[in-house]
Amino acid sequence: MKFGFYTPNFGFCGDARVLAELAHEAEEAGWDGFFIWDHLQVIEPAVDPWIALAAMALSTRRIRLGPLVTPVPRRHIAKLAREVTSLDRLSNGRLIVGVGAGFPQLTDYAAFGDHGGARARAAKLDEGLDLLAALWSGEPVSHRGEHFRVECPPFAPPVQRPRPPIWVAAAWPANRPLARAARWDGVVPLGGLGLEVAPSELPAIVATVRDQRTSDAPFDVTQFGVTRDPGDTRTVAAAAEAGATWWIDYVYAGGGSLAATRQRLRQGPPRL
Repeated sequence: MKFGFYTPNFGFCGDARVLAELAHEAEEAGWDGFFIWDHLQVIEPAVDPWIALAAMALSTRRIRLGPLVTPVPRRHIAKLAREVTSLDRLSNGRLIVGVGAGFPQLTDYAAFGDHGGARARAAKLDEGLDLLAALWSGEPVSHRGEHFRVECPPFAPPVQRPRPPIWVAAAWPANRPLARAARWDGVVPLGGLGLEVAPSELPAIVATVRDQRTSDAPFDVTQFGVTRDPGDTRTVAAAAEAGATWWIDYVYAGGGSLAATRQRLRQGPPRL
């Protein structure tokens, strides 16, 4: 199992310099990954996640980085493709791309003109992921779909081939999001209101994805949770036994502080 840390991109983490410092401290303390939210406006200040991730990449050498998750239906697809390629090159191949359909019930999704029912957003996410893979292939792209139209010569590809790993958010117990995740490189299981699922639910999630996988390539399963210190491992061990490959500690801007976040990071990841 690998161990990551997860923070908002707003509130006391709404500053690219702060996030770069935290990523550096996480790397020094032995964490394997550092991930951030992708929201436009929840609590001020807020920082663009891609600018923050660029600062984080420059302050680290080993740790994996990425957004968990970026709502693909809200993004300009060519700009997102360029951002991912640029960041993967800047980090020398350390980017993980978390993606989802977005939560329109959150004020920052609808406040800037983004909309769409669940089916429409899911369809746009599926088409967008296929198009992103094409744009990262190093080949010319000619695409005319329901949601996107692209005609372009080859983009220079990312460092990671055939692309950076794609982790797909999937609301449990719905089957279609898990089927979508099974086509890519990892799943970010979410329960009600976007909260983490219980470790007891992971075996069913892992089995469902395994039944739909058509590739023997490695596949990641994340589990979010909160540990008090490196020895607080009961839930972590249960998640590992259930099939999780990444444990990701988290902090919420409304329920923590920068000082507490630094303290937990410096203690290091759970020790199984």
